[in-house]
Amino acid sequence: MKHTHRRPRSSTVRLGDIEVSRIGLGTNRLRDTAENVSFIRAAVDAGVQMIDTAHLYTGGESEKTIGRALSPMRRDVVIATKGGYGTAGRGRPEVLRQEIEQSLASLRTDRIALYYLHRVDPETPIEESLGAIKEYVDRGAIEHVGLSKVDIRLIERARAVVPIAAVQNEYNLGERVSDPVVDYCEREGIVFVPYYPLGADASRAIRDIAKRHRATPQQVMLAWLLDRSPAVLPIPGTLSLAHLRENMGALSLELSDAEVEELGGG
Repeated sequence: MKHTHRRPRSSTVRLGDIEVSRIGLGTNRLRDTAENVSFIRAAVDAGVQMIDTAHLYTGGESEKTIGRALSPMRRDVVIATKGGYGTAGRGRPEVLRQEIEQSLASLRTDRIALYYLHRVDPETPIEESLGAIKEYVDRGAIEHVGLSKVDIRLIERARAVVPIAAVQNEYNLGERVSDPVVDYCEREGIVFVPYYPLGADASRAIRDIAKRHRATPQQVMLAWLLDRSPAVLPIPGTLSLAHLRENMGALSLELSDAEVEELGGG
């Protein structure tokens, strides 16, 4: 049964010059195995166009697996990675340069499609950290820049240094602190990438709606995120092709206005 929407929902979002499917893949548990190389290739074949990794994930194995699986990189698949996370001082320009070089080598590419400052360093002004990242933008080694775990004030400081294409904050049905950031990103044409998109408890409302649609609670959580704003692109993590296909099924799960309200509004 087709439900009415508050507005039509697109299955893609624009990042730079390409339209990207609005369900991506998180890879923070990805180990460098032949099985996982095959999984990453199968994920792309299944329609995933945003694969999210980081310099620190699985001690660098996540990036290496993706590099093995997908090099040479396709223009229609965005590999997003991150640097500058951990102890204070990790956002210093010299540290970020080293991590960017390592990411380029691990991903077997000369161009990173989307590079996030993973955390704002308490000891380094965001302007200095982004200045180092901008050097790689200027030379063509990084195409788009993102930020993670930031508020609007930090995003605006960042945008004075370099254009910001994506923001990645924790956000799900149970964690709504970033509501103002979601709205800001939508207004400003910035992609909002919720991490822990499935972090909410499967409430009775979620389970009831899932049963009504013959869907899973996880699909309902993802569908709610997709309805929350056209800027949202969730990146649920999985190592299972069956789970990945299930997650992507949320793209065609349409919630009614009443169901969205039942889940806590949009």
